Amino acid sequence: MKIKKILWLIPALFLGVVIFLQYPKLNIISGYASKNMASTVFITGRSPESVLQHDNNMPLISLAKVENNGLSTTASIYGLMKRKTVCHEGIGCMLVNDTYQPSSTFPVPHRQHSENPCSFPYGDKEQTDTIFANIDYDGLESAVETAFIQPEIQKTRTVLVAYKNHIVAERYTEGFTKDTPILGWSMTKSILATLYGILEYQDKLDLNMAAPVPAWEDDVRKKITLNHLLRMQSGLEWDEDYTSISDVTQMLFLASDMPAVQAEKQSIAPPTEIWNYSSGTSNLLSGLLRKRFGSLQEYLDFPYSALIDKIGMNSMIIETDMKGNFVASSYAWATTRDWAKFGLLYLNKGKWNGSQLFDETWVDYITTPTEGSNGTYGAHFWLNAGGKYPDVPKDMYSANGFQGQRVFILPSKDIVVVRTGLAEEPEFDINSFLAGIIASID
Repeated sequence: MKIKKILWLIPALFLGVVIFLQYPKLNIISGYASKNMASTVFITGRSPESVLQHDNNMPLISLAKVENNGLSTTASIYGLMKRKTVCHEGIGCMLVNDTYQPSSTFPVPHRQHSENPCSFPYGDKEQTDTIFANIDYDGLESAVETAFIQPEIQKTRTVLVAYKNHIVAERYTEGFTKDTPILGWSMTKSILATLYGILEYQDKLDLNMAAPVPAWEDDVRKKITLNHLLRMQSGLEWDEDYTSISDVTQMLFLASDMPAVQAEKQSIAPPTEIWNYSSGTSNLLSGLLRKRFGSLQEYLDFPYSALIDKIGMNSMIIETDMKGNFVASSYAWATTRDWAKFGLLYLNKGKWNGSQLFDETWVDYITTPTEGSNGTYGAHFWLNAGGKYPDVPKDMYSANGFQGQRVFILPSKDIVVVRTGLAEEPEFDINSFLAGIIASID
């Protein structure tokens, strides 16, 4: 009997130590578990069981007990730090706090989902079969296969290769199809930057204007421009650490007004002196975008009318925080084909089916390496200018997201590649993957 009691006490003591050491993080852990479950089930239609088994099966996150009823989700760690997420049509799901009222109503974007008789990428019809003589299709299929060959390690979910505006390879793992929305995480940042490019093309803003933040007007931060923010070189303090209680985890899983988090940070260096990747900066830019419109409704409509629905990314939804701000750092969802459309818009330098959405020079702007980034970052897009991927052309640039969400744009090869999953480097070898695809297209 004593031995049984000792054996029972060992895991109990271990659990107690874990909770004690991680207690300050529990609010964030249960917040992540709640939000990820709610959004995935609500937006994609996947089962809670699948989310628990795969998406939430991460260190610490898997400790959370999660209950989902379709329109809301609660999560806690052994009854501690209970967090709730609520879902609304049109704006997705948001973590809420004690100020949330169940009777609250939220404006939703007006969407345009008109039928288009064209084939991919411009319309809804399946593309006509096109055979390119310069493509080794067996080699291409083998290259795509390498992304799925170790499913427990690489955790790839979807791959799409587009060449000259045609899908030439496409593959989905079990449980995912061409109609399954995928969370882009930080690929959302590139969507946000594009909205600024559209406004610039419309002569509605100057990237060199000072960021209109009233609290900055009387100190050194008044020198920070929109360009500095898009290039992540504002000099504002920010800690982008997802393994601890940091600026980014507190913003995403505790803040109700996300743009305010970065706006309240102090300057630690003059603009351009340092490069510091910051999700807070992207959400600040989202808040500044909102200020350009006369109403919340106009702000909510703009990304869809100016970009998303205009190029037929009808599956895309960008979630908001409790204050109605788009969480432009992290929370855009879209099917793999719609993420590919975004890449093709850039491959075609802003021209979509005869309409110019942003100036061709915008591509030069976002792909110009930012000082201090070692050739890896432009303006809310990642670059290969520094040769990080040695077997991939240096003109390749990409929208990157947590866990290996990627839209790769290769102008010199006329290729766009989308890869989504739950693992990134080193578990997923981007260099070899892209090199194999490139080698199959002469």
